[in-house]
Amino acid sequence: MLEAPEHVLSTLEGDGSRRWLRPKLAKGQWWRRRQILAYVLIVVFVALPHLRINGRPLILLDIPARKFVLAGHTFLPTDTVLLALLLVSILITIVLLTALTGRVWCGWGCPQTVYMEYVFRPIDRFFEGTLGRGGKPKRKVTGIRAVLRFLVYLVLCMALAHTFLAYFVGTERLAEWMRSSPFQHPIAFVVMFGTTGLMLFDFLFFREQMCLIACPYGRFQSVMLDRHSLIVAYDETRGEPRKKGKRDVSLPIAERSAGDCVDCNQCVVVCPTGIDIRDGLQMECINCTQCIDACDDVMDRVGLPKGLIRYSSQDAMAGNPLRFLRMRTVLYPAALIAVLSIFFVVLSTKFAFDARLIRSAGNPFQRGANGQIVNNFRLRLWNRSEENQDYEFQIVRPDGALLVQQENSGASLEPGQTELIPLTIQVPPSKFGAAGQCDGEIEITDGAGNQRTVTTKLLGPR
Repeated sequence: MLEAPEHVLSTLEGDGSRRWLRPKLAKGQWWRRRQILAYVLIVVFVALPHLRINGRPLILLDIPARKFVLAGHTFLPTDTVLLALLLVSILITIVLLTALTGRVWCGWGCPQTVYMEYVFRPIDRFFEGTLGRGGKPKRKVTGIRAVLRFLVYLVLCMALAHTFLAYFVGTERLAEWMRSSPFQHPIAFVVMFGTTGLMLFDFLFFREQMCLIACPYGRFQSVMLDRHSLIVAYDETRGEPRKKGKRDVSLPIAERSAGDCVDCNQCVVVCPTGIDIRDGLQMECINCTQCIDACDDVMDRVGLPKGLIRYSSQDAMAGNPLRFLRMRTVLYPAALIAVLSIFFVVLSTKFAFDARLIRSAGNPFQRGANGQIVNNFRLRLWNRSEENQDYEFQIVRPDGALLVQQENSGASLEPGQTELIPLTIQVPPSKFGAAGQCDGEIEITDGAGNQRTVTTKLLGPR
């Protein structure tokens, strides 16, 4: 029977037990840059639901009301094309950034990494006595310390869950719910409770396994990367063979008995996913650059040049020239520009209200008592604005036609309201040609002066 290796996964020992990672902290220039960006992203995440543009939320994903508000624009279920184009553009952007910069999103922008490394791991280090340094705990977190740490986690996860919920219900409604009993809004309370529980499970127990096991992005990177993509890489040519101790830097590299790697293992003990970057490109690497900071610090101490571990590409490490212009970096931007262009063209034609004529069931036309040809329709009207609107209808074509709005069919709609309004169009028989058809146009105007014209085929005798 074959024995399992020392570590089946970076978080799994050979005997199947959990390997808990407590990475040391390398406070180099890359860490400081990531720290600044991380706290900026946290502030943005908390602030976004509170920001307004023309009285509308900057972002609101109101799923029960089937309404999305993005950058002050309201998107309704009728905006399927716009939403699809937006999602496609986001997907192409991710693929393009990955082709250029590798997994920069995972190490620099992903909420899992940002909150794990800059919120929850510092809490662990505070209770373990390793604040600002990391590594092996100086004391066990048991008893009252464990309870206090759990309470801190709980408060933070509840705050994050409420902020997350604000993106879907708005800050005003969320504030009202927080002041009222959970029994008055049970579904929202269950969502908040469940989100808090999932966050506790993730940051308290699952942790880096989210990146290693659950997140599919790491598995997609082999498709999105090529040999010219930017990655965190170990310079094997310069570093091998490894040997502990200082080097005689006065000798040329070719005459030294060992490479620049002093086999200090610092690049491993600082890795938040527990891998050895010297083993080459790996799915578990999230480009967090902690190994770069740790290695640069060691190189300074032993008097060797920095950059043994650095941002580079597989081809550059192999000594080939850097190629920025290649098939991926040309086609992806072109596709992104095309999709965004279509998106903004469609967005520019979006009206303050939706209107669509639906022919009523029954006879295609009738002959009225006055000899006119009658076509019956229902006008589906959808108020997309944030104010109450009154609508007026006027028949534009054909000449001599008369538009009759049936009694008790109001044309006043509240924000987001939709209504079917019965309409009758009376047309002189002389307007129908040999095919028994003629073009009809109805002009609709709302209280804000927005106009829209809907067209239809009017049917009559041949």
